[in-house]
Amino acid sequence: MPATTTATNTATGTPPRSAPALNADPDLDQERRTALRRMRSVAVGLLLFAATVYLVTLGEDGFLGFVNAGAEASMVGAIADWFAVVALFKHPLGIPIPHTALVPKRKEMLGRGLEEFVGENFLQPDIIKDRVLGAEPALKAGQWMAEERHARRVVHEATDLLRLGLSRVDDEDVAAFMEQVLVPRFLEEPISPIVGSLLKEVVEDGAHHGVVDLLLEEAHRWLEGNESTFHDVVVERAPWWAPDSLNERVIHRLHTEILTWLTDIRREPHHRSRIALDRLLRDLARDLLEDAETIERMERLKARFLGHPQVTSTYISLWNALKRSLEKALADTDGELVRRGVREVQAYGERLVADAGRRGRLDVRAADLAVFLIDRYGRELTAVITTTIDEWDGKEASEKIELHVGKDLQFIRINGTIVGGLVGVLIHTVAVVLG
Repeated sequence: MPATTTATNTATGTPPRSAPALNADPDLDQERRTALRRMRSVAVGLLLFAATVYLVTLGEDGFLGFVNAGAEASMVGAIADWFAVVALFKHPLGIPIPHTALVPKRKEMLGRGLEEFVGENFLQPDIIKDRVLGAEPALKAGQWMAEERHARRVVHEATDLLRLGLSRVDDEDVAAFMEQVLVPRFLEEPISPIVGSLLKEVVEDGAHHGVVDLLLEEAHRWLEGNESTFHDVVVERAPWWAPDSLNERVIHRLHTEILTWLTDIRREPHHRSRIALDRLLRDLARDLLEDAETIERMERLKARFLGHPQVTSTYISLWNALKRSLEKALADTDGELVRRGVREVQAYGERLVADAGRRGRLDVRAADLAVFLIDRYGRELTAVITTTIDEWDGKEASEKIELHVGKDLQFIRINGTIVGGLVGVLIHTVAVVLG
């Protein structure tokens, strides 16, 4: 049970913070307590056996004299080592002998010692780098990801995190991000060089031809299927004085000519209209990059567009549409997005297993990252040891440490009893020989 301090802070008048409880597994603690009790019984049994032998052989000579001397020395060794072991954790027999109960009294020094030990022997850059490289993390990660069940787990965890992140983003957050971050940044950044360079590359690569073909095809399809709508739109703009029969013939002829014109453009890759469009786009790209007047008009258009109050609402609507689509796709654990993700994770794992060069580069980066983290945060990491031990209650910390190492320390008492007996026999032998 955790102990708490009872003194009051005289400076502030507030009670001090309670000492934190030491987390432990009760079942494991019970096992350790049983093992400790068993080893104590063995050590005490040896001491009682030595005392019994000593009393039985007291005053005897000859062989029994050697036995008596060994038993006497065994008792001395056993009691001395019992004192040494007990003095680590408590006052022997409850007597406050100086330099006893060392763990409760000097836990702060213990914490600092552990901190220095860990820092000097475990958190050194060369040691960390060698351990990371020796572990071959890229190979193990590749083998793990190459299995479908592991790849599926990675994707499911990622989709859960992504869905959680999406659910936490509100419209107000999107609006604030747009108004406070993106829009001011876009206003500061000249857009003409970007649009001009992009348009120049598009025209030179002919990337816009696909879009032109699509527009021509859709326009042709719409005109073929909506001649009456085309007639209604044009007739509204016909002169009031023109006879209806004339309007009908003109509009029909206009519809036919437009369809023919679109068909010619669609069929002829080098149609003069296509060439004229390419020339127009090329000139526009050059003007956006070089012509001061065109650049100024583009910047004014950008400012008017970004300053329009509907822009934020439009972006929020687009974001909500994208968000709903993503959430729906991520929620389907057997959907195409998840299946594609699983395949990609597996493929990447297989590439890691097959490509030793890539693994080597990733291992070096992982080692460098570990060294960087240790250099930057190693001191704070080891300081956790001292801070945690400083906050422990001394008595409880002593009991916990004794549970973990007390069983092994009982061997000191057992060894002391046996070795003491052997030394006693040796000393008695020397005394007999010299006497």
